[in-house]
Amino acid sequence: MRNQETTKHDYGHGLLIAGAYGRMGCAILAAKAALRSGCGLVSTHLPSRCVEPMQAAFPEAMVSIDLSPTLFTTLPANLDRYTAIAVGPGIGTAPATCQALHSLLSHLSPLSSHLSPSLILDADAINILALQKTLLSKLSTLNCVITPHAREYERLFGDADPAEMARRHNIIIVKKAHHTRVYAPDGRVYENLTGNAGMATAGSGDVLTGILMGIIAQKNSDLYESTCLAVRIHGQIGDNLTKKQSESSLIASDMVEELKNISIE
Repeated sequence: MRNQETTKHDYGHGLLIAGAYGRMGCAILAAKAALRSGCGLVSTHLPSRCVEPMQAAFPEAMVSIDLSPTLFTTLPANLDRYTAIAVGPGIGTAPATCQALHSLLSHLSPLSSHLSPSLILDADAINILALQKTLLSKLSTLNCVITPHAREYERLFGDADPAEMARRHNIIIVKKAHHTRVYAPDGRVYENLTGNAGMATAGSGDVLTGILMGIIAQKNSDLYESTCLAVRIHGQIGDNLTKKQSESSLIASDMVEELKNISIE
């Protein structure tokens, strides 16, 4: 139970950089999942032509507007106001977007670890890292989680051992699979046993990104423990849903709604 004297500012402020013109579904799913996971405030940084769809679909989210009408190309203001930042779903890999991610990492990396917001990199943010592997060096000073599926991991690290990559780059790696594993820089490994094949559906990973941001932003535990909790909750949602419907009928929007029935403590 929450302390009855708290306000939204006691539960963190997440910034989601996601979506592009024609690819707004992932941003809406992730933003909804973040707020459903208990985050006090969620802001979304969007291309200008994407603002109306977000505000129509999810009025609870605040909006920061990119200078581009269609892509992520410029940084939001006042990045130090956020307790967690999630980047990647649907942003694409256009040159201007690659440069914007470079600028974001360059802005955050000089900050001390206790002042820097936690950072979650998913989907196209991981693809950009694979295209520009020198950016990996900027992650080692950040409180960073990356969430690759098998093909994204291979593009980024080849066949290297995930535990070694987590240690070398000082990052938490969520290697998504049937039994997702979470690797910490200090050698800890968590194998998640929740979830099912019904979650192999468009948008499921975007929901996980939102849950990660929502839980991590609240800073209720250390980054690794919060990451493991988010992965477990994501799988638990899928398991709950397949008790009520078929695996083949499960869609990502169902997962966001099922968060209402999960106690995230």
